[in-house]
Amino acid sequence: MTVTEHPGEATTVERNAPAGPRPADGSEGARGRRGAGEGPGPEELPPNLTQAILEATKQVASLLKAAGHPFALAGSVAMYAHGGPGNLQHDADFCILPEDADAVAATLRDAGLEVYTPPEDWLLKARCLGQDIDLIFELARQPVSRELLERAEMLPVESVRMPVLAVTDLIASLLNAFTEHHCDFGAVLPIARALREKVDWSRVRRECGAAPMPDAFLYLLERLQVIEPEEPEEESHDRP
Repeated sequence: MTVTEHPGEATTVERNAPAGPRPADGSEGARGRRGAGEGPGPEELPPNLTQAILEATKQVASLLKAAGHPFALAGSVAMYAHGGPGNLQHDADFCILPEDADAVAATLRDAGLEVYTPPEDWLLKARCLGQDIDLIFELARQPVSRELLERAEMLPVESVRMPVLAVTDLIASLLNAFTEHHCDFGAVLPIARALREKVDWSRVRRECGAAPMPDAFLYLLERLQVIEPEEPEEESHDRP
């Protein structure tokens, strides 16, 4: 597929973005004032990127809606839209159809966004207002389907309504992504806790429970009393 080259080059949107905050005294901050003989200062907290990511999410969603591309918000911003944890630190994810990838890339390029192809072969990447955007056409090793997008819910992300992946699809995608080399239960546990009342856990078990890592996570949720244990199926016995 044809996308913009030079992923490191600043786009029109990025060049026009407001500069980040500076120290009130006009200096480069306490770290720059420390001398070579002084010890390290207190560890700095990571910047809060929540509002910047939300603004980029709204802009990309508005572009996709205006162009008529089928899509659904995914990832951490989708969790946030459903009422999950609200400390966003990474990027905004959008699910798109595989056959629409070139058209979506063209729409974003025409709006001045940088779009490029990463080494991974299941998504495109873009930059909007200084934030990373993932355009995913394969979710948890399965192609994004129209059925998945049709199950999305129209939800507001601040002032912009957009299709957001259904909660059960979001949780299932997280569990299906677990592997022996990537199995961070600690990252998914607070999401499952926050959204447990909205999830169809029977469907999650049907779609994910046969694999060992998702099954282990579901067992952990049961032991922590986040979800109810699965009731064993009753065996039917013919009476004589």
